[in-house]
Amino acid sequence: MHLDHDRCYRAVQSRDARFDGVFYTAVSSTGIYCRPSCPAVSPKPQNVSFHASAAAAEDAGYRACRRCRPDTTPGSPQWNVRADAVGRAMQLIGDGVIEREGVAGLADRLGYSPRHLTRMVSAELGAGPLALARSRRAQVARVLIETTDLQMADVAFSSGFASVRQFNDSIRQTYAQTPTQMRGRRHGDPSGRVVVRLAVRQPFAADALLDFLEAHVLPGVDTVQGRTYARVLRLPHGLGVAALTLHDDRVDCELELADFRDVSVAISRVRRMLDLDADPVAIDAALAEDPHLAPLVAATPGLRVPSHVDGFEVTVRTIVGQQVSVAGANTVLGRQIPVHGTRVDFALASVHGLTHAFPAPEALAAAAPGDLGMPRSRADSIIAVASSVADGSLQLHPGVDRDAVREQLLAMRGIGPWTADYVMMRALAHPDVLLTTDLVLRRELDSRGIDHTDRWRPWRSYAGMHLWRASGALERTPS
Repeated sequence: MHLDHDRCYRAVQSRDARFDGVFYTAVSSTGIYCRPSCPAVSPKPQNVSFHASAAAAEDAGYRACRRCRPDTTPGSPQWNVRADAVGRAMQLIGDGVIEREGVAGLADRLGYSPRHLTRMVSAELGAGPLALARSRRAQVARVLIETTDLQMADVAFSSGFASVRQFNDSIRQTYAQTPTQMRGRRHGDPSGRVVVRLAVRQPFAADALLDFLEAHVLPGVDTVQGRTYARVLRLPHGLGVAALTLHDDRVDCELELADFRDVSVAISRVRRMLDLDADPVAIDAALAEDPHLAPLVAATPGLRVPSHVDGFEVTVRTIVGQQVSVAGANTVLGRQIPVHGTRVDFALASVHGLTHAFPAPEALAAAAPGDLGMPRSRADSIIAVASSVADGSLQLHPGVDRDAVREQLLAMRGIGPWTADYVMMRALAHPDVLLTTDLVLRRELDSRGIDHTDRWRPWRSYAGMHLWRASGALERTPS
């Protein structure tokens, strides 16, 4: 990734928060790296270098600024748009693939050799996949040190480090403090919950996001109470619960997990679900150039497109929701949750009235079509998808090849373009999907005389959300 020194320095001088997470500022005279919006006195241009990732700055010998906390910035918005190998690698690294499968496993998922993948990622971000994962481990470790009472050895292994020594060395290198010094006199939550503040780019249409989430809750699995959205999570090492309180300038995230190794994955997935790494200024500016959309953008600046924490869940809910209302689909699914779902026993779940995790693919794959309480063709589609996800032949997460997954879905009986495209938008966080076969959107397009939508690329998913909201038919969007 080419970073123009003069342009980056101007962003630093103006403390422009739009560039937080896009690049990092390293100051040779102090040995620290910062976010572009750091409130400290701007360094001299000759003392500054710019890095495309925190890991690159750390590899160059810089430590994180304790004032602006660059490790708490939103992620780079380019990974929301890019679907090339590096973009997909970044999504998978964020989902903890390296901790579970190593660089070789990451490379195998993408179809490259580890050496070639490392070369591509390093050329873009100034650091290889392993260094990027190591930087993320240090960030997770800081969260656990500061918000829990875990013993340091437990923090080390929960963060993904292979040894306590590696953990200590990484924390000292990244933060210029020992883990004990970082904790200081602070005491974490004795319940074992993790509390972290999630940064968002402004503007942030929190109320619109809550409206969408509330219209699609499945009782027992997720809920909205006031400004808090809570749901059960199915994670690589076990279940968990997330309670997300949306403010206009941040999201407060409270996690209770069966296994602390899932902290990083849980945070990454809820950030993606809430679309917190989007660049709303760029998206709004592009859509507002169309006179048909300009009033809608002005009415709801910073509108997000909600993704999902579980691609399989949203796929099943979409298939069930074909040609029926959200309420009808939830009634059908609600009968299956106690039968095929996994009961949870978390204190945070009890607080929010949550009882079950959505059924695992294996559970629905083993179900008999007649037991699912829906038309046989629809039940067959769900069982086919569940079987494919369970055996690994169908993967539904943002690190996959979107076009290949769409073709795979369309090849399945009972799945048409509308269903496949909705899965692209929500399960795979595709920013450029317009559901032109959706009846509500089609009506909005026709009533407004809109027949050319290519000018909205690559943000057509956001345009569709604006049109859905304008129609007043939020409750009639798919579940």
